[in-house]
Amino acid sequence: MTRAPLRTIGFPGRYTQGSGALASLAPTLAELGARRAFVLVDGAVIARVSADVSQSLEDAHIATFPGECTVAVIARLSGDARERHADAVVAIGGGKTIDTAKGVARALNVPIVIAPSAASSDAPTSRLIILYDEAHRVAGIDMLPRNPDAVIVDTALIAAAPARLFAAGIGDALSKQFEAAQCQRAGGLNLYGTPPLPSALLLTRATLAMLLENGARAYADIRRGELTDAVERVVEATVLLSGVGFESGGLSLAHALIRGLTAIPAMASMMHGELVAFGTLVQLFVEETSPEDIEPLATLMTAVGLPLTLAQLGQHAPLTSVEQTLIAEATLATRYSRHMTPPLTAQRLIDGIARADAYGRARSTS
Repeated sequence: MTRAPLRTIGFPGRYTQGSGALASLAPTLAELGARRAFVLVDGAVIARVSADVSQSLEDAHIATFPGECTVAVIARLSGDARERHADAVVAIGGGKTIDTAKGVARALNVPIVIAPSAASSDAPTSRLIILYDEAHRVAGIDMLPRNPDAVIVDTALIAAAPARLFAAGIGDALSKQFEAAQCQRAGGLNLYGTPPLPSALLLTRATLAMLLENGARAYADIRRGELTDAVERVVEATVLLSGVGFESGGLSLAHALIRGLTAIPAMASMMHGELVAFGTLVQLFVEETSPEDIEPLATLMTAVGLPLTLAQLGQHAPLTSVEQTLIAEATLATRYSRHMTPPLTAQRLIDGIARADAYGRARSTS
C-alpha cells in the first residue's frame, strides 16, 4: 500500500470578526495568561484606539510603529519590550505593523494577538513575516513558530480606513486560487513544507468566489462609509480565507513577482496587494489563460481601482532591457517562482509582463 505524504494546514488559534470586536482584546489576553502586553500601533490609528486600549489594558505599554518593517526596527522594539517584561505582543495596524509585531513576539517567544486596522492583506492570520530594507524593497522572509494566537478583526475600524487599503486586500487575495493551483501542479510545497490538503485549495477557491460576488459592492459601500454584509464577507475572504489558503495552499508567480517589481524604484512604494493584483494578471498570461477567462477578474480589479498596467504601478516609461533583467533575476531568485509548470523562464516572465500591461492599457481605452 502506498503511503500518502504528510500534509499540514494551519490556522490562527482564534478568529473574531465584527463591529466592536476590539473590545474582546482584554479578555482574549487574559485567557492567554498575559498581564503586561507590548502593544504596537500604527500611527494612522493610534489617536483613535490608544485611549480605549489604555483603559482596557492597564499594564500595557503602547508603542507607535516607526514606519518600516526592518530587522533593525524589530531588534530595537524587541529590546524595549524585553525591558518592560512584556508577556504578550499586540499589533493594531496594517501589514507592516503586524509583521513587525510578529518579529517582536518571535524574539521574545510570547503570544501574539493581531487586530488589523485595515483589511489590506492577509498578514493577520499567517506566520509569515515580510522584511523590508530602508528603501522599501522586500529584503527577506521570516516565520513565527506558530500561527498567531488570536486575530481580532473590528470591522468598524476596517470600514473607517481608506478605501485604497480595502482594495489592496482584495488584490492580495484574488491571486490565491491561481497560485495554490500552480503550486500543486508543479509539485511545490506550502509554507509548512508539505503538499497542500484539498481543504486548503477549497479555501482559495472560496476566497475568489466571495470576492467576485461581493468585492465591487463592498468597495462601493466602504467608499460611502457603510459597514454592510458585503463588507463583512469580503473582510472574511481577504483576512481569514486568503490567509489560511495561501499559507497552507502555497504561492507562485503572483507573489514571486513582488520581489522583481519592487526592485524598480518607481514601483517600490506601491502597496503589497496592488503589486500582487498586477502579478496575478502576469501569471495568468504566462499560463496562456484566454482574455475571456481573465475578464471577470479584470472587471473586479477595475471596479475597485486596482492596477492593470505598469503605469498604474508608477512605471510610466517603458521598461529598459536592464530593468527587465533586474525584474527577472529578482523574481526567479525566489522559491515561489519555481511553483510554475512548465518551469518559468526569464523570457516567459518578461513576455507575460508585456502582455498583461498591453491588456490593461487596451482595456482602459476601450
